[in-house]
Amino acid sequence: MMESLPKIFKIRQKMDAPRLENVEQRVSELLNRFQLSRKVKKGERIALTAGSRGIKDKPRVLKTVIEHLRSLGASPFVVPSMGSHGGATAEGQVEVLESLGITERSVGAPIISSMDVEEVGRTRFGTPVLIGRDLLGADKIIVVNRIKPHTDFKGEIESGLIKMMAIGMGKHQGSLMVHRLTIKHGFSTVLAEVGSILLEKLPIFFGIGIIENQYDQTALIELVSPEEFIEKEKALLRRAREWMPSLPFNEVDILIVDEMGKDISGTGMDTNVVGRNQLIGNPRFENPKITRIFVRDLTEGTHGNATGIGMADYTTKRLVDKIDYPSTHINCINGMVPENARIPVFFERDREALRTAHYNSGVFDSRDLRILWIKNTLELEYLFASEALLDEARSNPRIEILTEPIDFPFDEEGNLISRF
Repeated sequence: MMESLPKIFKIRQKMDAPRLENVEQRVSELLNRFQLSRKVKKGERIALTAGSRGIKDKPRVLKTVIEHLRSLGASPFVVPSMGSHGGATAEGQVEVLESLGITERSVGAPIISSMDVEEVGRTRFGTPVLIGRDLLGADKIIVVNRIKPHTDFKGEIESGLIKMMAIGMGKHQGSLMVHRLTIKHGFSTVLAEVGSILLEKLPIFFGIGIIENQYDQTALIELVSPEEFIEKEKALLRRAREWMPSLPFNEVDILIVDEMGKDISGTGMDTNVVGRNQLIGNPRFENPKITRIFVRDLTEGTHGNATGIGMADYTTKRLVDKIDYPSTHINCINGMVPENARIPVFFERDREALRTAHYNSGVFDSRDLRILWIKNTLELEYLFASEALLDEARSNPRIEILTEPIDFPFDEEGNLISRF
């Protein structure tokens, strides 16, 4: 098996990344423009959704809305709206929110968590539409979520407000029903069907859509009234796609990923970045073309949930030892992608994994190996690239070369020493 590895150099991607400077001020402006004070009655119980994604300013957005509602005499409360995440338990979902900085103290409202659901309608496919009982006990519902390209499908509406309603608010049973329908009918069709029923049946007050830039910072926040959920979310998704992080090279022999996890992406690694998607019926990505993926570890924030590890070709024993199999299996089965829970070939040491990846890359001379090393699929400003990519990097005005080529940094045990 081949021993040598090429030298690597550090690069920086120059990214267009608009940033919203004052989140609280923007949310307050939107609420005033919406004429919130004229539409809220004293004593109304108003539910706000909170999902499982690591959205940087979500706690601040929730807190600002809640403060406005309280000042008007309403009784706001937060409902975990994350389908089957958190091990599909009420306690687990509260723990997920706590890990994201969303607590009763931080947002100023109680968090009410239950997995109980009720049927609110039926789809044209003959299946029930299920929604969390706690949400149904509210006088009004405010849907808060990030809008971004989805990791499993493509459409005019992907990850955002409609998906939060159809899947997140459905708890474990409701999200499972939606995901099962997508196998035969596709995500776009099912979200449109279930979303239209929920907009008709539920007391949706308004939505708040958050778009983040390539540095995981809030770039834009918009308030969306129920009657414009569909069309406005389409427009916001187009904007989000423009700011989506990506790799700087389309053809890669080996991609090294320091960490993956649910706090990075719903699929552990963003499929739009790594160019792999295992959902049945979905077309293959045209770019990027990555021959082998080596994932080194899980994030602390994923709490052992290794959803998406099945997209990797190689991993480490230390990652495998951290896997919470029940939560991983529930998440992947519920998402209709059991393939994402498959365990790839794993090694005691990083050096062994990289040697094997070289051997299975189809490249014989290590000097020709096109290797990219990233921290995760969310943080893509700084990367390491192998010497075979040096000329391409030099000719790209959006890439800044930061160092001369160096040897891969290994410790005494043969594991990579992260430079991020």
